[in-house]
Amino acid sequence: MTRKATEADLDFIYDLYMHPQVNPHLLYEKLPLEEFKPIFQDLLKDEVKYIFEDNQQAVGMFKLIPLKHRNAHIAYLGGVGIHPNFSGRGLGEKMLTEALNLAIQNDFKRVELSVGTANQKAIKLYKKVGFEEEGVLRKFTHLKSEGRFIDEMLMSYIRG
Repeated sequence: MTRKATEADLDFIYDLYMHPQVNPHLLYEKLPLEEFKPIFQDLLKDEVKYIFEDNQQAVGMFKLIPLKHRNAHIAYLGGVGIHPNFSGRGLGEKMLTEALNLAIQNDFKRVELSVGTANQKAIKLYKKVGFEEEGVLRKFTHLKSEGRFIDEMLMSYIRG
């Protein structure tokens, strides 16, 4: 089940973003909870952060961010993660399917994302639910804490 994030999800979301296996693949550098709180408040205010639950337990998260104006038919899917304690159970596929269904319910025609080119596990999963490769954004993400850039693959799911 997918639901919008609430104040009560702070610890789960923070822990997932900062998890050593998950953090290198997401937007935010590791930072203390107090520095993350304003980011979290923005996510709640913008109503773009979702929690994926299995058996009424939070196991994953994603952002679905609507674009505007001439691009209002597009949603950006980001901040996608399943807690490593729950990996290997098919929950990532279920969560992505629900995210796409949510996008369809909101009449988005295109859902796009970027994923590190080295993250082959995620790329395979995105393809499995219907995303297609569109190109590579070279040196797109800067991992400041590691002093390096990574290439990101742009992928999209296009309805119809």
